[in-house]
Amino acid sequence: MITVYHPLNSIEAHSVKIFLIGEGIEARVTGDYLQGAMGELPALGTLQVQVPETDARRARELIGKWEQTRDDDDSWIPPELR
Repeated sequence: MITVYHPLNSIEAHSVKIFLIGEGIEARVTGDYLQGAMGELPALGTLQVQVPETDARRARELIGKWEQTRDDDDSWIPPELR
C-alpha cells in the first residue's frame, strides 16, 4: 500500500477512503489511533489514506477532482498538512 493523501482529520480521512472505495479502489486509513496518543491536543500529520501501488495514480487524480468540488475553504491550512 502507498500513501496518496494526508487528511487533516479522521472525518476527512474516512470520507476520502469511502469515496475511493466507491470508485472501485481498495483504500485504508492509517494513523487513526495515533491521534488519541496526544490526549486532548490534536495530532496533525499522523493520518494517511493508502491504496495499492497499482491504483495510486488513479486515486490521486480522483482525490484531486474531489478536492476541487469541496465546499469548505481550507486555505488557512499550511500546504504541508493538506
